[in-house]
Amino acid sequence: MNSPPSTIKRYKYLFQLVMNNFVVTVAAVLLGTILLLRAAQLGPAQILTWLHSVRHAHLFSATFLPIALGTLYLMRRSRSVYLVDYACFRHTSDCRIPLASFVEHAHHFPLIDDKSIRFMKRMLENSGIGEQSYLPAATLYIPPSNTLNDARGEAEQVVFSSIDDLLAKTRVSPEAIDIVVTNCTVFCPVPSLADMIVNKYKLRGDVRSIHISGMGCSAGMISVEAAKNLLQAAPPGAHALVVSTEIISSLHYYAGRNLSMLLPNVLFRMGGAAVLLSTSRSKSRFKLMHTVRTITAAQDRSYQCAFQQEDDMGEMGVNLSKDLVAVAGDTLQANITAIGSLVLPLSEQLHFVLSLIARKLLMNRKMKPYVPDFRMAFEHICIHAGGRAVIDAVQRSLRLSDEDVEPSRMTLHRFGNTSSSSVWYELGYIDAKCRMRKGDRVWMIGFGSGFKCNSVVWQCIQSRSNLDGPWADCIRRYPVELTKVAR
Repeated sequence: MNSPPSTIKRYKYLFQLVMNNFVVTVAAVLLGTILLLRAAQLGPAQILTWLHSVRHAHLFSATFLPIALGTLYLMRRSRSVYLVDYACFRHTSDCRIPLASFVEHAHHFPLIDDKSIRFMKRMLENSGIGEQSYLPAATLYIPPSNTLNDARGEAEQVVFSSIDDLLAKTRVSPEAIDIVVTNCTVFCPVPSLADMIVNKYKLRGDVRSIHISGMGCSAGMISVEAAKNLLQAAPPGAHALVVSTEIISSLHYYAGRNLSMLLPNVLFRMGGAAVLLSTSRSKSRFKLMHTVRTITAAQDRSYQCAFQQEDDMGEMGVNLSKDLVAVAGDTLQANITAIGSLVLPLSEQLHFVLSLIARKLLMNRKMKPYVPDFRMAFEHICIHAGGRAVIDAVQRSLRLSDEDVEPSRMTLHRFGNTSSSSVWYELGYIDAKCRMRKGDRVWMIGFGSGFKCNSVVWQCIQSRSNLDGPWADCIRRYPVELTKVAR
């Protein structure tokens, strides 16, 4: 006779409860057993006599030693890092680019032929990007303009407006910023974007500034880790400003006929985010729990799957190889193996190990390994909105539901691939939907050239809606139903 579903669920919950607290459970049982056996041997009278005979020095040592060890541990451990708040770039209506307008503008590039335009049109229709994504104004000129001044103007527009919104939300003055970390893959001017921020906001002369380039769409996660390391070496209560963006009005925009190099034109859109981190818990929204980085650049296939180069006509662009999705899947597997041991409940880890052992013992390669349920570790998952194929691959690999990947798909539809800032637009979607609760855990997953897969884990310590962000004017229309990929 089969057990009813409710009984099975109770047994499963009890198993998870015991396994997830295995060490505590075993220690409590052993300690309780030892104390009971010892008390039974001595008896009440002998126990009282022993307590009266204990010297005051022994009692002092028993009290002082744990306190001293605890104080030493607190002094030596790394300081916690917190996310005070974040702000995403809010686009202006003059930069909106409907899909038909995108195709029409492509006709004004002299080297792009009809075959290339048909390819981009087909890719656009299957991209998952909607009618209201944005490109910088310079690329909408006829003919389009992609000069250094255009790129610098776009950077100032995106970066400065995002920082202004962030400082207004957090009420932190520029003088309180101790660290600046910026990232942008292709556009790397002199002076750097970090220097541009220092100059604009007249930051202190002792501010530590870093600019990260060439790291692809996962650079935002790398910037968070770099800021964390600097904060842990800075005085208590220090603030770090992290700015993630990708500048489209630069060499990033390809004007040739190589189909693999035209893909970034189709996917990438204008965007950016500013994030304030601190070692002070006061007024912070999230606690940084883990950062895990995985790189597979030692393998040629991974190293070359997103490669900046010139085509046969000398046009510069980024070549996205056909191996990209497969490489991303392999790198993701390595990354989740590393992060799984940090975040998954012990019951899930045990289940995974047992499935591997069974697969080895039975020598059955057709037997699929158990995929841990990461929804037991996270309430929200922000997958880099690199494209429909990327989101599909991660959803299949982790066996996520459509609701789990909703923030990623809706961000791709509304804003396109905004590179390293996309995960912040996804967090903004969750906030705008008022789904974030105190104690919720957030997993951000970023992919980048090299090839890299980077993860950042946050825990919400103060829930607050973000109704004034980039989703403010459209959140009521989402989620939208997406068309299926045409075959």
